[in-house]
Amino acid sequence: MTCKQELSITIDIKSDSAWIEAGAALGELYYAVAKHSKIHGFPAGTCPTVGVGGHLSGGGFGTIFRKYGLAADQIIDAKIVDVNGKLLDRTSMGEDLFWAIKGGGGSSFGVITAWKVKLVPVPPTVTTFNIPKTLDQGATNIFLKWQRIAAKLPGELFLDIVIGVDNSPPSAGKTIKVSFGGLYLGTVDNLLSMMQNNFTELGLQRENCTEMSWIQSVLSFAGFSIDDPLEVLLQRNGTSGRFKAKSDYVNEPIPVIGVEGLWKMLLESSAVLILTPYGGRMSEISESETPFSHRKGNIYGIQYLVYWDSNEDSQKSIDQLRRLYAYMGPYVSKNPRAAYLNYKDLDLGVNRGNTTYEEAKAWGLKYFKHNFERLARVKARIDPGNFFRDQQSIPPLFP
Repeated sequence: MTCKQELSITIDIKSDSAWIEAGAALGELYYAVAKHSKIHGFPAGTCPTVGVGGHLSGGGFGTIFRKYGLAADQIIDAKIVDVNGKLLDRTSMGEDLFWAIKGGGGSSFGVITAWKVKLVPVPPTVTTFNIPKTLDQGATNIFLKWQRIAAKLPGELFLDIVIGVDNSPPSAGKTIKVSFGGLYLGTVDNLLSMMQNNFTELGLQRENCTEMSWIQSVLSFAGFSIDDPLEVLLQRNGTSGRFKAKSDYVNEPIPVIGVEGLWKMLLESSAVLILTPYGGRMSEISESETPFSHRKGNIYGIQYLVYWDSNEDSQKSIDQLRRLYAYMGPYVSKNPRAAYLNYKDLDLGVNRGNTTYEEAKAWGLKYFKHNFERLARVKARIDPGNFFRDQQSIPPLFP
């Protein structure tokens, strides 16, 4: 038998594929793959409690997407219940609908019950590292260099950034901390050679690096110890914190004056920024291949996050985030100012009853750019009465 059942996931190593029922979480998928193979992985997100269904239907990226593309790029079949109650697979739904649900938000088109995805090869050894830098340690200049080269590095290297305020020790006062975290699909020796040739400014040393298996890197990026049993990936006790997120895409490096202004804005807020480098495989896939259009030309994406503990702090925190987002306007993508569907942002606009296509452009063009029109035409054919709708769903566009 090549097929093995694990929770709501069926792994078929012989065909390098998996069927995943929509109720599964990413951690369960990673666990199932690792239980049956040490040389297979999947290019999805780092949060194990995230549901596979929504993650795939919105695009989905993680630490190996520069090598292999999005989670949605690996979809090879799906099962969906349409507005007439029929259960369809790729053949019976047709290629237009199949295209639409691979990053176009499946909830606009029906109820997706399962996905079939292609698994990807991973080496027996990967290398991780994390190097924090404060402003006194040259964080600004290192960040400026990162902007210029992160998207040009080989696809085997994922080097993201987390930016926030550091107040330790309190006596030293607040400063900005820029943490450079990396995953390299290979050994530490090859990584050090690559960094010596491309990014000496970061100062990466052997003692900063840890070699491990790919599944151990999944544990590490999820906040677990690499020595923890894989069963921790099956836990569903996600964060109970309250937060708001926004997103942007950057096409050209932010100049030093903009970066210094960003530091000032962050010091006055509690926001955290996560910067994800693009390039690699993402620059090789056409914008029209799937509804997810943020491909070539983007050097990195930004997720803005702000958390709060009590209802009294919520509006203050959200206002801080909105001011930060407004400040970044001149330095990010334009016409439209793009956004990532899986970081749902209701500030961009919401459905009010049966919103028209023209009204829905307020968020549709930001999430999908030129692919929004095609999505709306698929919607008109599949669900002309707009039965499947939510706060930012896709309305039908009739010829």
